[in-house]
Amino acid sequence: MNRATHVDALRGASALRDPWFDHYERLAALGAGEFAHVAGTLAPHLRETAALLARWGNREALCMAGLYHAVYGTAGIHGALVAPAQRAVIADAIGAEAEAIVYLYGACDRDAFHPRIGTPHEARFVDRFSGSEYPISQSALDDFCELTLANEFELARTSAAFCAKHGTSIAHLAERMHAHVGSAALAACRGLA
Repeated sequence: MNRATHVDALRGASALRDPWFDHYERLAALGAGEFAHVAGTLAPHLRETAALLARWGNREALCMAGLYHAVYGTAGIHGALVAPAQRAVIADAIGAEAEAIVYLYGACDRDAFHPRIGTPHEARFVDRFSGSEYPISQSALDDFCELTLANEFELARTSAAFCAKHGTSIAHLAERMHAHVGSAALAACRGLA
């Protein structure tokens, strides 16, 4: 695929009206269009996750974090578009608030942290990059949970195989996250059970 095709995968048909077009180009330049993902490449998944967050009524910084949420890799995928050591580059592109959400999402040790959500221990984040635990604020936890459900729901609606395998566990995760997410995210993910 050429670079223009990768940009098209990120921007969809409405690039001329889309205020995020420059971000789609930046992500394409980072390799999002070639990066293998659940239902194809990472590029459309990033775009659709951000779009879901916007449809669910989230603020701009969280939607922007959705667009970049996997640039540092995640515990669920191998590889990264950008090393976590280059956080300043991403912060310059999307702002410090959105980048902090992106870092938290990529840094999450899902096996250790996800089971804590909805328990008295949910305020202790487990960072897979640093191998450490530290407190997470209520607002950061809310953003993390909303982004997590947007990511999981987008994967489930894009891949029937993913939905069949993980739909029920996503619905259960949504129930544990209910105090931290909006009603649209909760309703969408409950419907996967």
